[in-house]
Amino acid sequence: MDEKLKSYEQLLDIMDKLREECPWDRKQTIESLRSHTIEECFELTDAISRNDFDNIKEELGDLLLHIVFYAKIADEQARFSIKDVTDAINHKLIYRHPHVFGEVSVHDADEVTHNWEILKQKEKQKKKEGVLSGVPKGLPALIKAFRIQQKAAGIGFDWKDKKEVWNKVKEEIGEFEKELHEQNSENMEKEFGDILFALINAARLYGIDPETALEKTNRKFISRFNHMETVCKEKEKNLAELSLDEMEELWIEAKNNE
Repeated sequence: MDEKLKSYEQLLDIMDKLREECPWDRKQTIESLRSHTIEECFELTDAISRNDFDNIKEELGDLLLHIVFYAKIADEQARFSIKDVTDAINHKLIYRHPHVFGEVSVHDADEVTHNWEILKQKEKQKKKEGVLSGVPKGLPALIKAFRIQQKAAGIGFDWKDKKEVWNKVKEEIGEFEKELHEQNSENMEKEFGDILFALINAARLYGIDPETALEKTNRKFISRFNHMETVCKEKEKNLAELSLDEMEELWIEAKNNE
């Protein structure tokens, strides 16, 4: 037997044994695992953002365990098995890659994405679902906006020239400034949301993942701020007691040290 298959089979055997003999594993349900799965996903994305391949490997294993766990519970309830899970994704991948498994020709990755969305839409039409129905409601707003825009673009609802998106960004900023002048807090919130949505759209058009970009900025800010605190501790000072000019000086120092 192939070593990869042998390892996978061992994981399935371990899961069977855990459900039989471990009180904690026996107690788990589809619902009780949900929060743990969300946590594992965030731990994986954190490892990816740090380019930490040892942790990526570990977190992928944790996530794979959850997949096997869900399938085991469903199998016990005679709903579906791990074979049904793999059969479903195998079928989906073959169907949505006709340029690999069929006779369709494509020129680049953008055309692959477009074809993928068209095929996906055909599936949704059979189920009487809309283009955006596949975007999970529970996604963080930034990621959700990005996925909404991707799906709309996938069926052709997009800018003809990506440079046009900057006019939209400027337009939304102008509308926010107008509401800022009026001091209408509800409309200010709406217009600020429109600014963010337009900027996320710009990121997509220029091949930038906004979630990754923002996380890198978060890490950069944390690093610089930690430097400010460290310098203050070394000088036995309290950061909160410094003037804004003094803080700015430490910030510039941290920035120059990068």
